[in-house]
Amino acid sequence: MLQRFCLWKWLAVGTAVATILAGCLAQNDEDCKLARTGPPATIVPIDEESRNGTILVDNMLIKGTAGGPDPTIELSLKDNVDYWVILDPISQRLYLNSTGRILDRDPPVSIQSIVVQVQCVNKKVGTIINHEVRIVVRDRNDNSPRFQQQRYYVAVNELTPVGTTIFTGFSGNNGATDIDDGPNGQIEYVIQYNPNDKTSNRTFDIPLTLSGAVVLRERLNYEEKTRYFVIVQANDRAQNLNERRTSTTTLTVDVLDGDDLGPMFLPCVLVNNTRDCRPLTYQASLPELTDPARVNPISVTPPIQAIDQDRNIQPPSDRPGILYSILVGTPEDYPQYFHMNLTTAVLTLLKPINRDLHQKFDLVIKAEQDNGHPLPAFANLHIEVLDENNQKPYFTRSTYEGFILESSPVGTTISDNQNLTSPLQIVVLDNDVEETKDPQLHLFLNDYNTFFTVTQSGITRYLTLLQPVDREVQQLYTFSMTASDGVQESVPVMVNILVIDANDNSPTFSNISYNVKIYTDMRPGEGVIKLTAVDADEGPNGQIVYEILAGDQGDFIINDRTGLITIAPGVVLSVGRSYALTVKASDSAPPAQRRSSITTVYIEVLPPNNQSPPRFPQLMYSLEVSEAMRIGAVLLNLQAFDREGDPIRYLIQNGDPQQVFNLSQSSGLLALGKPLDRESTDRYILIVTASDGRPDGTSTATVNIVVTDVNDNGPVFDMFLPKNLSVQEEEANAFVGQVRATDPDAGVNGQVHYSLANFNNLFRITSNGSIYTAVKLNREVRDYYELIVEATDGAMDPRRSTLTLAIKVLDIDDNSPVFTNASYTVCVPENLPPGTVFLQIEAKDVDLGSDVNYRIRTQEALQYFALNKYTGELSLLKSLDYESFSDTEATFTFLVEAFDSKGTMPPGLATVTVRVKDMNDYSPVFSKKLYRGMVAPDAVKGTVITTVSAEDQDPPGTPASRVRYKVDVVQFPYSASIFDVEENSGRVVTRVNLNEEPSTVFKLVVIAYDDGDPVKFNTTTVEIAVLQPSVIPRFTQDEYRPPPVSESAPKGTVVAVVTAAALNQTIVYSIVAGNEEDVFAINNRTGVISVKKSLDYESVKSYELRVQADSLQVVRSNLRVPSKSNTAKVFIEVKDENDHVPVFTKKMYIGGVSEDAKMFSSVLKVKADDKDTGNYSAMQYRLIIPPIKDGKEGFVIEAYTGLIKTAMLFKNMRRSYFKFQVIATDNYGKGLSSKAEVLVSVVNQLDMQVIVSNVPPTLVEQNKDQLIGILERYVQDQIPGATVVVESIGARRFGDGYSEEDYTKSDLMVYAIDPQTNRAIMRNELFKFLDGKLLDINKEFQPYLGQGGRILEIRTPDVVANVKKQAQAVGYTEGALLALAVIIILCCMPAILIVMVSYRQRQAECAKTARIQMALPAGKPASTTANNLYEELGDSTMRGYAQQEQQQLLRPSLLRPEELSMESGIDPGQEYYGQDYYSYEHGYELPQYGSRRRLLSPSGMYDEYGEVVVENDGGYYYSPHGSTAEEWARKKRIKLIVDPEYETSSTGEDSAPDSSQRNRLNNPNIQNNINGNIYIAQNGSVVRTRRVCLGNNLKVTSPVRLGKQFKKLDKLAVTHEENVPLNTLSKGPSSSDKMNTRPCSVSFASSTIGAENIVTKPGGSKMKSTEEQESVVDNEDVKEPLESHSEHTQSDEEELWMGPWNNLHIPMTKL
Repeated sequence: MLQRFCLWKWLAVGTAVATILAGCLAQNDEDCKLARTGPPATIVPIDEESRNGTILVDNMLIKGTAGGPDPTIELSLKDNVDYWVILDPISQRLYLNSTGRILDRDPPVSIQSIVVQVQCVNKKVGTIINHEVRIVVRDRNDNSPRFQQQRYYVAVNELTPVGTTIFTGFSGNNGATDIDDGPNGQIEYVIQYNPNDKTSNRTFDIPLTLSGAVVLRERLNYEEKTRYFVIVQANDRAQNLNERRTSTTTLTVDVLDGDDLGPMFLPCVLVNNTRDCRPLTYQASLPELTDPARVNPISVTPPIQAIDQDRNIQPPSDRPGILYSILVGTPEDYPQYFHMNLTTAVLTLLKPINRDLHQKFDLVIKAEQDNGHPLPAFANLHIEVLDENNQKPYFTRSTYEGFILESSPVGTTISDNQNLTSPLQIVVLDNDVEETKDPQLHLFLNDYNTFFTVTQSGITRYLTLLQPVDREVQQLYTFSMTASDGVQESVPVMVNILVIDANDNSPTFSNISYNVKIYTDMRPGEGVIKLTAVDADEGPNGQIVYEILAGDQGDFIINDRTGLITIAPGVVLSVGRSYALTVKASDSAPPAQRRSSITTVYIEVLPPNNQSPPRFPQLMYSLEVSEAMRIGAVLLNLQAFDREGDPIRYLIQNGDPQQVFNLSQSSGLLALGKPLDRESTDRYILIVTASDGRPDGTSTATVNIVVTDVNDNGPVFDMFLPKNLSVQEEEANAFVGQVRATDPDAGVNGQVHYSLANFNNLFRITSNGSIYTAVKLNREVRDYYELIVEATDGAMDPRRSTLTLAIKVLDIDDNSPVFTNASYTVCVPENLPPGTVFLQIEAKDVDLGSDVNYRIRTQEALQYFALNKYTGELSLLKSLDYESFSDTEATFTFLVEAFDSKGTMPPGLATVTVRVKDMNDYSPVFSKKLYRGMVAPDAVKGTVITTVSAEDQDPPGTPASRVRYKVDVVQFPYSASIFDVEENSGRVVTRVNLNEEPSTVFKLVVIAYDDGDPVKFNTTTVEIAVLQPSVIPRFTQDEYRPPPVSESAPKGTVVAVVTAAALNQTIVYSIVAGNEEDVFAINNRTGVISVKKSLDYESVKSYELRVQADSLQVVRSNLRVPSKSNTAKVFIEVKDENDHVPVFTKKMYIGGVSEDAKMFSSVLKVKADDKDTGNYSAMQYRLIIPPIKDGKEGFVIEAYTGLIKTAMLFKNMRRSYFKFQVIATDNYGKGLSSKAEVLVSVVNQLDMQVIVSNVPPTLVEQNKDQLIGILERYVQDQIPGATVVVESIGARRFGDGYSEEDYTKSDLMVYAIDPQTNRAIMRNELFKFLDGKLLDINKEFQPYLGQGGRILEIRTPDVVANVKKQAQAVGYTEGALLALAVIIILCCMPAILIVMVSYRQRQAECAKTARIQMALPAGKPASTTANNLYEELGDSTMRGYAQQEQQQLLRPSLLRPEELSMESGIDPGQEYYGQDYYSYEHGYELPQYGSRRRLLSPSGMYDEYGEVVVENDGGYYYSPHGSTAEEWARKKRIKLIVDPEYETSSTGEDSAPDSSQRNRLNNPNIQNNINGNIYIAQNGSVVRTRRVCLGNNLKVTSPVRLGKQFKKLDKLAVTHEENVPLNTLSKGPSSSDKMNTRPCSVSFASSTIGAENIVTKPGGSKMKSTEEQESVVDNEDVKEPLESHSEHTQSDEEELWMGPWNNLHIPMTKL
């Protein structure tokens, strides 16, 4: 029992434990699972550009505990690309990690979703579960639409119809793009209002906003506006209108001129507010009976010219020409006299015209376009036949000036100069008379015709004197002169005659004698009396000289100029004495012509007293006073002198009865008291007295006042002459009347001139006031004129007077009747009865008393129409039938004329066009009386049931023949409510979605009507049966979406299978829509859709077909029954295939790289496009480039961007170039490929130019491509295909050494590559190409640099400019050195002569030594490496030829320069020497052409030549070998000195130290070669050629010379060449054979050779020579110039280039 109990107890315990364990295991199994239901993946959205730390998932809801002391799960992230997600495992929360970046859904980042895996590890069980979290990045509208072009342009012809789409440039990728997604990235286009072009938004519209197609809404007119600026706005379609972003661009629409206007005659005077020209009349005149050869071509004023009003039709070749013709004219026989050129409008005379028969011709000229344009232009041409005497006489000069002496007698001829040496010739001609004949003209003077006359005959006329002239009266005579031939009168000419003074007047005293009293108390010098004489002559003839002839007794003197008599000095007067002085006054004329007069002055001496009267200073006063002098003006000071000082009273005693003058009684000032008037009184003689109050205390003086004229009177017309005048019309030069005016002023102020103030082009007036018509007047234009005649005097500021004349023009019969319209057009309905009046025409004759009558001129029209003679009513003679006309337009055109029954003028003409109107004779007729159709009971709206058709027999193209359809809603209104007929096509369709009972039959009445007048119609009936649903097939699917079909699918490939079924019906399938290009075919029985034509994904990416299934019964009845069930859509997607190869944007890419470019610098970018999509258009690029150095490629390319970068350095490689290929492969390198050529040229700043502009560098960087394109185009004008490359863009550098920068301006450094030479264009040439076109370049730069932006200058780069400046600074030192060099050369001339003599003595010895050397056997090298002169870079294997091969000489002169250029990059312009550069021994490999090898020294090259010794002072010395020459060698040794500046060695002589103090180091690498010159490159490479042995008297290479060579090497050597120490040249046993007992001394240097790396080994192998070498030595080496071993400085031309063995330039210098 107990045992059983224990058993149950343990069983219970076990059960409990098992339950607990099971629960724990079950719980552990649930860990890492999601605690939620639903899809396993967690999908969360997040907005782009969310902030860093944004919670993505608040809780992953993964079962288990990740934190705490006893975690059950462990959470981590997998596939967390770019670490965008951060996981908090404890809270199971996911955060966004966007530190230092932005989550951007838009390109180029394009993060549309982030997928990570949250990995959960069950720590209890060990299982792993991955939970996918998909984070969908939602787009924000953070990008505005961006137009792909800055501006758009389209040209539209003005004749483009309204509604035409004129611009589709916004479609595709050409318009605006928005990198946002969804509606945020969809673009709509609208046209905005442009305030600067207010009509643009009204003229154009974008009805389909998504397509952006611009449609014309209003008619264009080029003549009104030629350009529109349409502002187009692109906005996205964000759902929130406030968040929508926009951008705008300007569409420039240029209106092109179309041929919508006809010609117009010039000049064109526009009618106010219109674009129509006023009627134009051309004028011409012809002399009668003139030979046509003399007048042809006839001069027409203005010249006849017509132009097309459409002046800018493009292209110019489409512009029509103008054809001219004479349409009509009067008299009617004008064609006998005139002809007009069809194209030039030149008018020619055919035969002479007799003026007795024809006095004038009035012609109508027609100008029309040669392309048949229906709008001609017309103008009038008036030709006047002139009488023979129709030319005006004319003077050969416009003014004449003559001279005459005033003393000339009557009949004297006027002279043309003041010397009176030749007569004044007046030449007047008349074109009516030959120039050699006397024109028999009458010349008349308008003034002074009593003083002068003109000879009456002859071509040359003369002026003669009619009466004497007096200069003192009038000095200048001015008048006009006119010539007349009796009909015509010349233009007046002005004549000025100047009277020359003659000495015809004697000086005149005012009195015959003068009585003067003087007193004894008067002192010497005191005035007695002042005499005044007057001479009217001028100049010397009027200058008076006074003298006392007798009676002065020495007591008086007279001033010869003033006439003042004074008491002589030292004279004492005595009372009672008297004197009688005879005074003479003479003029200053020549003695033979001199005139004089005398007077007597009686002087009485009185004792002193205070009773003397006042005394005037002068007895006679003369002055001129203008009549315009103001009142109160002081004219003269008449103050007298009284000895006693008594008060003096002044008085005008006589000569001023009108009291015009006022004389101050106390002061003696004479003033003007009243206005003067010269015309009433022109002279006053005043007697003035001065009195001191005593009876005898009065003195008198005479004042002579002449009043001068001012122009204070205007001309006055004679009012008694008639002012109402008349003249007959159509008469030129007809006398109208005469006026006369006078002016009382004197001289030119009184000369009267006539002119017309108006109508100067119609009338003219002569100098004597006669008025004539200037042209023929036309009374019908104007019959009355008020002519204003103006008379002016000849003053500088003339006065004017006017007179108005009334002129009436008398009428003659000179006009033809003129119709109110030049053409009449009337529409007449057909079938009108005869006698119907359908038009009334009217003509008017502007002549007075005219009687206008009408008649039909065209004879053919008389059988149809009648014209009332008096009223102008046009009526029918018989009915008209429209159908009887064969033309498309039934029209009659005929001429009518109107004539004056009382006149003689030709009739006026007009054109009448009668259009016969079709009156709709026929009604439309249906092809069937009854039409049947079937329809499904559930047919949708618009389902086509059947088609009705009617025809109208009216003429095609007329409104009466146009048939349209409509439903009769009266007979069957319900049928009319659910069915309709299309107006133009006649298709019967459902008006609504049907829901009718099957088997129902509807009747519908359809009306067919025309547009005739009146409207006629006809009807028919359509029976429509509603089918049973069972007989209508039903598709198994409404839409079919088969798998995509490849674009390379062959014809017949099955695309899809559609299936439909119907009860007991055979199904017939068809494609009813979407297959317009017939790309697919369907089996009408099986429904299999297959490919019929080749597909092209790039053209069409998808198709939407609409298939229909019908029963065979319906199909046989030729009916289709569309319904909802028997139609389905088939969506076919075309799958893209890689069927297009990439295409590079250029066949050849040209770029450049600077010498100082760093590694991996960008060179250029290539791009290839592929029409395929997806990966098939994703490119991978690679280069095919030959190895350049060390097996490396010189350039690399970024595989997916196409950016080519440098992979090496290019120092000292200017003018080298590299050609290679670039390969583009689509599908990321797995697909199709294509290639292009790449050329990269090495340049430096010597090839560049700096373009300085006044805009910031950022602006230049933004528009770099456009600016470089402009520059490239100008360079390509000179060098086709050249490419301009940008080196740098930066701030403008200026100042001393270009050390300052200006960021408001920019420096653009560029250079150009010539594809023909593969090298940079020379800097100077590039400057010429650009600087010569700087103005044009600035114009093209303007749109990109902004307003005012321009190129300031083109200059050389900073480095080049600084070098030039330094070179100029060194110029003074160079001059001093040059002078020193000249002195040295002069001092060295004796040494040079000694060297030349020694050279001749050593020639034979050297040749002999060379032959001995070549005859000796060659030594065998110790190893194979010693046989090879060359070591392949990057390759340790050595290649060589057997020793038995013949020696080969490689001569650069044998290498073609073009091969050197193409392979090695050597400039073909380099000079190549004709001598052998390098000599090769047997066993050395001849390098392949273009091989990249470095020259190594052969084994034992200098082992017998000398040794290198290290002295205790640490210096290196080179000494020749040989015990026998020990002392000589010690003296001739050379010290090797390291030059720290250039890291090369120079040599210098030094004293020989003790042998015990040195370590002797034999050079194992030097083998004696008597025929070798030594060449050492900076990298340690050694090359030898033949050399001439040096005699004892030859100098060793100078240390200075050697240092210069190494400096040049340092500047030119390639930095990549490895330095090779001498101990690595070759290794082998030294030879004990001595070739020379006295070796030549040669200086050499190597790079950084120390004592520790020099190994001493004996001997070297001997060199073997051939007879060819011997020959060369004998014949050529002796000719080598000795200066090569002298102190002579080697020129640049002597540098050698290692081109054939290295495609990098490695300069070699001969030491």
